[in-house]
Amino acid sequence: MVRFAHLADVHLGGWKQQQLQDLNLQSFRKAIDVCIKEKVEFAIIAGDIFDSAFPPIDILKESFAEFRRLKEAGIPCFIIAGSHDYSVSGKTFLDVLEKSGFCKNVHEVEERDGKLILNPTIHKGVAIYGYPGKTSGLEIQELRRVELNDAPGMFKIFMLHTTIDKAKGSLPIDAYETDKAPPADYYALGHLHIDFRYENFVYPGPIFPNNFQELEDLEFGRFCIVDTNPGAESPIKKIQLPIKGVVSLDVELKNALLATEKIIAELEKKDIKDKIVLLRLRGILESGKNSDIKYSQIEEFINQKGAYFLLRNTHELKVKEEQIEIEVGETENIEEETIKSYSEQHSSNFNKHIPQLMGAFLAEKQEGETTESFTNRLLDEAKKILNF
Repeated sequence: MVRFAHLADVHLGGWKQQQLQDLNLQSFRKAIDVCIKEKVEFAIIAGDIFDSAFPPIDILKESFAEFRRLKEAGIPCFIIAGSHDYSVSGKTFLDVLEKSGFCKNVHEVEERDGKLILNPTIHKGVAIYGYPGKTSGLEIQELRRVELNDAPGMFKIFMLHTTIDKAKGSLPIDAYETDKAPPADYYALGHLHIDFRYENFVYPGPIFPNNFQELEDLEFGRFCIVDTNPGAESPIKKIQLPIKGVVSLDVELKNALLATEKIIAELEKKDIKDKIVLLRLRGILESGKNSDIKYSQIEEFINQKGAYFLLRNTHELKVKEEQIEIEVGETENIEEETIKSYSEQHSSNFNKHIPQLMGAFLAEKQEGETTESFTNRLLDEAKKILNF
């Protein structure tokens, strides 16, 4: 019988914003605290410890310190590479972690008769197997050829960093079929940032949300402690890692000129002190444009209210496309009629240059002319027309 921690998708170094990168590290540190306090027999990390194969040196220093704490507490750590910290060359900083004695990469494979045979790492009567995740799901085809080199009488853990069919939902992507997986007592999954279990296939969720949507959906990180001992209160105990509260604000806008006041008014209703504020803006702007929204004023307001950080999402905020109604008697005059109609609806001194500019931009790239030279030629011609 065994009791161990199952972590995945740490993604250290994944956030560009320093404040959120700090929270990611704090969440990982908190997970290590729990592992030590709970005195688990060992920990496994099912891929994506780092957000890239070659993370920044400051991320390495902080993460190595946490692995050292695990080692000093007498808790072995077993890992596999994920799609982010995997490298085609096979050389990543996971190797440095392993050579430092902080963890053991359990991916050991040999090919026989078209099959990929995984050899176990044995730890106190537990056989741990692992297969790494790869970019673009390239590991899935290989997993279909995998078999486990048997370890009779041992508790078998198979670590994978991939998408399984039972968890992909309606996504039109390839996925590893659970009914084709070689027999194991526990499948320690990583890759999908979801809290999900199907029989003994388990995704614990990420150690910290990795993007705007995940912060909305999950708010904080999580992992699992698995206890197979008789009489265990729960075979799979879900551990949550709250660090900062999250306040989500979804605002629909039509007028960008009035948007700043509207957003601040909505924020006034929220308790945002020491919280991550997620501002999602959506809608079709009928007046003004995105740049008319005074984001600096909004940030100043949330800072005065003591918020920890503001993260905004404007992907669903669009500007209404203008429709130019024209009546064209003959199709060959459509260009001329369009310019005339636009000029009547949008009176400006600039309009007199439109025909010349359109003519200039119809120029074709000459044989042997570089793209840079062609671009400069068009710009020079436009400047002459506009008297720049």
